[in-house]
Amino acid sequence: MTVEINLERRRLFGMAALTVAAVELGLVSPARAATSKASSGTIPATRAAPHTSFETLKSIKAGDLEIGYAEAGPRDGPVALLLHGWPYDIHSYVDVAPILAAEGYRVVVPHLRGYGTTRFLSSATPRNSQQSALAADMIALMDALGIDSAIIAGYDWGARTACIMAALWPERCRALVSVSGYLIGSQAINAKPLPPKAELAWWYQFYFATERGRLGYAANTHEFARLIWQTASPTWAFDDATFERSAKSLDNPDHVAITIHNYRWRLGVEDGEARFDAYEETLAKGPKISVPTITMEGDANGAPHPEPAAYAAKFSGKYQHRTITGGIGHNLPQEAPREFAQAVLDVVRL
Repeated sequence: MTVEINLERRRLFGMAALTVAAVELGLVSPARAATSKASSGTIPATRAAPHTSFETLKSIKAGDLEIGYAEAGPRDGPVALLLHGWPYDIHSYVDVAPILAAEGYRVVVPHLRGYGTTRFLSSATPRNSQQSALAADMIALMDALGIDSAIIAGYDWGARTACIMAALWPERCRALVSVSGYLIGSQAINAKPLPPKAELAWWYQFYFATERGRLGYAANTHEFARLIWQTASPTWAFDDATFERSAKSLDNPDHVAITIHNYRWRLGVEDGEARFDAYEETLAKGPKISVPTITMEGDANGAPHPEPAAYAAKFSGKYQHRTITGGIGHNLPQEAPREFAQAVLDVVRL
């Protein structure tokens, strides 16, 4: 059953990716390279007056969760499933959703586990956020909503989740839009050390591996998130109201546990769940993605990310890369909503 709730209306470390393993770990670089796999584009971002809210927020039981999500557009339209990252929330797509809805798309924007109004159904369920668990959540959401297939699009944790869905369940993915490209990794790959500058970019991952880090994030969640926003998007002049709208989602009772487990799992400090072992074994092989794909990168992304040329070969189907210029950082959908929405519209036309 779907419940509807009325809401208020509305630099960089310059280094190339040396190997596929380094790509999956996310080396930092300006991401300006053109891929040899398909035509690439450099597109200047356009700015528009932002929306401030979604008109309604819904929830539905799906797998381990009661998932909170925003929805826009006709229910019988083709589906675009838009996935946010850390430490952000569904408001990354507050300007993207109306554009796609106006084009006839049914737009679904869920809070990932540990964010916003999404809740675990049982206190006994492990607060696990290994990479395949998040992807399984989204397949469960599609099942609960009766969605056979969708364009899956995301950035940061959302891009990794979208890539995993496309790799493990290609029949459920009509197409893929992924900011920073191919982000599927494994604990074995993450065990390999990177050059010092790349390790420095992951400082918070090592901080979270300690008890001090867990306590520090719990005590300073909003301040921590603001710092990440500023360093990941150094030229994005977001205001306090924009930040606070998303920061409220980090007050979810499971957010700290989910965040800490995600980064500890990557380093092998904590285990995942056995029920996801088969998925992780497949993902550890670095499977290619066969669905039509557009990868994107902002020209001012201050977060760890690989060069586009390093991951192009991971996409075996129709493929294109787009670099968005104009000082666009890590939260590309919110910083360049028109360009992100256009990629979602274009990916099925490749």
